[in-house]
Amino acid sequence: MNAEKLTVALEEFVHVGGALVIVIAVVSVLTGFMREYIPQDKLQKKLTKHERFGPLLGAFLGMLTPFCSASVVPLTMGMATMGVNLGTVLSFLISAPLCNFVVLAMVYAVFGFKVTASYFAITFISAIIGGWFITKTPWKNEIRRGEELGDKKADSGCAPVSCCGAEPEPKPEPQPTCCPGTAAGSGETKKPVLAIRFAWVLFKKIIPYVLIGALISGVSAAYLSAEIVEKYVGGDSLLSIIISAVIGVPVYLRIEMAVPLLKVLIAKGMGLGPAIALIIGGTGASLPEIALVSSVLKPKAVIAFITIVLITAVCGGVLVQYVL
Repeated sequence: MNAEKLTVALEEFVHVGGALVIVIAVVSVLTGFMREYIPQDKLQKKLTKHERFGPLLGAFLGMLTPFCSASVVPLTMGMATMGVNLGTVLSFLISAPLCNFVVLAMVYAVFGFKVTASYFAITFISAIIGGWFITKTPWKNEIRRGEELGDKKADSGCAPVSCCGAEPEPKPEPQPTCCPGTAAGSGETKKPVLAIRFAWVLFKKIIPYVLIGALISGVSAAYLSAEIVEKYVGGDSLLSIIISAVIGVPVYLRIEMAVPLLKVLIAKGMGLGPAIALIIGGTGASLPEIALVSSVLKPKAVIAFITIVLITAVCGGVLVQYVL
């Protein structure tokens, strides 16, 4: 039995870890190119100019980002290095895995329009309120930026020279510089190199958290049985909803995993409210995602993130169970 569980855990670790490594690598490269080719100063200026509406913008951006919870972290790191405020970042982190258009389509396919509309309303509003709330607390600066994320120009191999308005000192040989669009030969050929170098730094920063998350997922798959879930969330009480939200955290529920699982559990007597709470808790703040999010958010912000998602899960379950 122990050998079988270890096999299941190993298979899950390889499956989840391998998939996440590929996804993180691709998204890191995309983030690197986005960072080099999108004028960062203009983007930052727009986001900071409309800082008051940051949580709303973050929630809308999350809606249009069909990534799983783990995949949004490289994009979040990119936002952090641009200087985007924590309210916008937190709203994006909540909205992207919970109420993007792919998730809404899958929830609609299983639960119908009324449940989907309620699910969207509670998750989207929670993303906005959560982002707004964090900006009103002393925790509004609990986000890792610049060197804390490994965003060091020295890592790219560029020489530390004065540029962009400063007076350069004459050198006998041309030196590579870090100025945008500047290279020994052509600035256009330099940007892809800088993008790849930034992607590599980002990938190395995140990959340890990916492996930790995959390990947690493997252990959960092997040792958290469906019978335990059925035993504690088989009813439709408030306690069942709360337990479902909490159980969702150690179970790394990608939406494509959650829907088949919930079909089985609902057929065996699980209430609709606990099912929605499990979806929100599992896809919004699973332990693997918490491990990944910890690479960009500081501890207090991570606590706020978990708390907001769990409250959202409970509220969503109660709304669906007792109001609809």
